[in-house]
Order: sequence, then C-alpha cells, then structure tokens
Amino acid sequence: CLLWGSAFPAIKLGYQWFDISAEATGTQILFAGYRFTLAGILTVIIGSILAGKVLVPKKKSLKKIAILSIFQTSLHYFCFYVGLAHTTGVKGSIVNAVNVFFSILVSCIIFRLERLNSQKLLGCMIGFAGVVIVNLSGAMDMSFNLLGDGFLLISAFAYALSTVLIKIYGKDENPVMLSGYQFFAGGLVMIIIGLIIGGRISSVTVQGILLLLYMGFISAGAYTLWGILLKYNPVSRIAVFGFFTPIFGVILSALILKEGTSFDGKTLAALILVCIGTVIVNYEKSVKG
Repeated sequence: CLLWGSAFPAIKLGYQWFDISAEATGTQILFAGYRFTLAGILTVIIGSILAGKVLVPKKKSLKKIAILSIFQTSLHYFCFYVGLAHTTGVKGSIVNAVNVFFSILVSCIIFRLERLNSQKLLGCMIGFAGVVIVNLSGAMDMSFNLLGDGFLLISAFAYALSTVLIKIYGKDENPVMLSGYQFFAGGLVMIIIGLIIGGRISSVTVQGILLLLYMGFISAGAYTLWGILLKYNPVSRIAVFGFFTPIFGVILSALILKEGTSFDGKTLAALILVCIGTVIVNYEKSVKG
C-alpha cells in the first residue's frame, strides 16, 4: 500500500516531466500503457528470480491471463483515468476506495469464498471513514456524474473482481506469473487505445524515463506482494489494507509535491480510523483447549 500510495505523486510528476496536460486523456492512457507494459516485464523478471526459473504461462493459463488483463488493467485503469478527468481528486480518492467494499462483497456474495458478517462490514465502514476524513476539503460535494464518478465506480468494481479472481486462480497458478503477463497484455491494450484516441508523448527526458521505471516497479512490486498475500489469506483480510493506500498517497504527495501539510490532525485521525478498521476485520478470538 505504501508503494501504491507513492504512485499518486509519481503520476503527477510524470505528467509534469512528460508534459502531459490534464485534458489529454489519450496521452494519459498511453502513458499508463507504457507503465503497465514495463510493469509486466519487471514482474516476470522478479517472479522468475524468486522461482529460480523463467516463468512461462501454460496454454491453460492464457484464458486466465486474458480475463485478468481485462479487469485488472485495461478496464480498471481506462475507467479510472477517464473518471478522474471528469471529477475532483478528492471525490476520486473517496469513490476509488469503495473497491475495498466491492472486493469483500464480490468474495462473499458472488463467489461465496467466505462469509459476510457484521465484523467485516463495521471494519470496512470505519476504514472508509478514515479515507473520507483525509480527503475532506472545500472541493467535496454530493453531486454525481456518470462520466466522472460513474466511471470511477466501474473502475473500483473491475479492480475488486480482479482481486477475487487472483485469489481463485492463485490456487492452481503462480500469482506472480499471472500478474506479470496480465500487466503486459493489459498495458499493450492501453497503448493501442491511447494511440487510437490521439495520445502522443513528445517530451522525453532522462529523469522522466527513470520515473517511468520506478512507476513500473511500483506495480510490479505491489501486485507481486498482493498476489502472494491473496493466495494464502481470505480476501477480506487483505482487501481492507487497501484503505491505507490513499492515506499514504496524501502523506507522500505532501512530502514530495509540497501539497499541504504532510501530517496534520486529519491525517492522524484518518490513520487511526484505518488502523482500527483493519484490526476489526482481522480480529479473531483465541480458542483455548
């Protein structure tokens, strides 16, 4: 989550250094495509080193990789970038955090991998309250628009579905291999979409390329860890930690981009609530005897 949180300021720096304007949706999608294609290559390299052999998907794995690439990368990030371009950053962070609820609901209700109970719902609501608090500002309003907030909800649901699918597919497959190749496939799709709708990157610098490498590592490292965690733990136990991502994003944006105060009362309150929510979801009574 700390890695994912660092993506918030990294993306903003990337837009500055590659001279990508806020209105250039095609170029933003193209930029994301480069990032995830690179992430796929890095993930396969990391996974191959960890496994002691080159990770090559079997024929039966290709369908799973294709499905994951649609939901985890292509649909998720396409809707995310379009949605974010048509709403405020504050609302974007809050609406995007709904993916934690979606992940647990999809796991419990649709795939029935675990039971939905009041403990999980209470923990999620407290954690979500933390995300709302850290994003409270004058820019927040209760309006709703399909192209902005609606696309962000679709993005959150696509991510939630991919989280559960990684859990299911990870029983028989190497989750690192799945993530690596789906990133690569999804990234190529985003590059094609970005080019089709007019995306072009004209300004390239050494610092920009180094930043792009780091952004590829963010996804490679974070999703590698996330996939391994989902393989061995219930979805609800891991998904609730996702509330930490926007908190880290706020803190790191303040430190790196000098946006506001890095650690004020709101941030502290948000961290406390997210920690409490995470503990509630993961709490288990010890059984003696």
